[in-house]
Amino acid sequence: MRRRQAGMCAAALLAAVVAGTVGGAGSAQAAAGPVTYGQEERLAHGVDYQDFTVQAVQGTVHGHLLTMDLSDRHVRVDLLTPGAVAARAAVSQLADTRHAVAAVNGDFFNIDETQHPGVTPTGSSVGPEIGSGRQLKAAVPNAQRFGPGLPSGETTQDVLGVGVDRRARLDTLTLHGQVRTAQGTYPLGGFNQYALPVGGIGAYTADWGATSRGRAVCGSDTSRAAGCSTDTYEVAVRAGRVVSVADTPGAGDVPRGTTVLLGRDAGADTLRTLRPGDRVRVDEHLAPSATRVPYAFAIGGFPVLRAGAPLAGLDDKVAATRTAAGFGDHGRTLRLLALDGSAESNAGLTIAELATVMRELGCDNAVNLDGGGSTTLVARDPGAAAVTVRSHPAAGVERPVANGIGVLATR
Repeated sequence: MRRRQAGMCAAALLAAVVAGTVGGAGSAQAAAGPVTYGQEERLAHGVDYQDFTVQAVQGTVHGHLLTMDLSDRHVRVDLLTPGAVAARAAVSQLADTRHAVAAVNGDFFNIDETQHPGVTPTGSSVGPEIGSGRQLKAAVPNAQRFGPGLPSGETTQDVLGVGVDRRARLDTLTLHGQVRTAQGTYPLGGFNQYALPVGGIGAYTADWGATSRGRAVCGSDTSRAAGCSTDTYEVAVRAGRVVSVADTPGAGDVPRGTTVLLGRDAGADTLRTLRPGDRVRVDEHLAPSATRVPYAFAIGGFPVLRAGAPLAGLDDKVAATRTAAGFGDHGRTLRLLALDGSAESNAGLTIAELATVMRELGCDNAVNLDGGGSTTLVARDPGAAAVTVRSHPAAGVERPVANGIGVLATR
């Protein structure tokens, strides 16, 4: 079987790199020891699962791997969400809601607000989201992200996506949006995101959920810990007209067909010129930089491997529990990796090791996703009604997360 042969080749290459016989990142190259794979398991047509053990610099690492043949018409991947951008749920719940055969956790998210007392964490992801072809949110400013430092030249707009042509790609999704009023046309600085640029205007739709929008006016373009703006203004727009205004960010569900515009600082001054009944047009679009093919799915994650080479300057000191997604075969084969948490092993992979491992698994491009206590991989046994957690989360239980990558199969 072609997929089994590819997996065997990947395992052999991975064993070689960890043993130091294949060039790669310095920390992975220095490690010694074999890679041992468990029995390959067919979850569905075109979807395989394996567990593995690898001896890395910091010790023995146990992990889990999903391999999908995207050229198989019975298989696709999609974004898993809790039903709102600003919400969280366990990966198993996300998977079962969509009847996925397997899934991993996704992007980093707004999990903690100890720097802003009294502000509610939104649970919203850092990067853009596209699910089932629908654009759900844009990326927060770089300085407002959660997670390890970005490699040089990378941004919160980086995504791994799969187009309607069923090919996986690395890309950036940039928000292109405008607020058009009788007084003028103004750039849109945010779309369903937990942090707005200073002086910006953000648009919030029913996809955001019921969580307070107050976090969006906290932090700055250079510091996530910066204070919250008190110069704010909200305008609700429905059927092209202003229907209400408010001096502070609101909470509660945004009705379908309504867009709430939230401005901070200069953006608030712009919105104060509007009155109920005024005409307003809001446009938002996530523009890709790498393709003209529409995305069926896209999720935020920072690249660690591009065009077969690990990115320069990847951290090779801090080992941790990791989740990653990567692809090879010109975007036709997608691989999802999740490591076991510290409850099962004191070890992990550095970002540099992760890039090398993903390359030797057959990926030409890969992104690092949220890790630590968020890392979770679930899969459904053939004929079973629900998924089971195959990985061992660091805290011993699943952490609710903002989104995930779901593997959907029809047979």
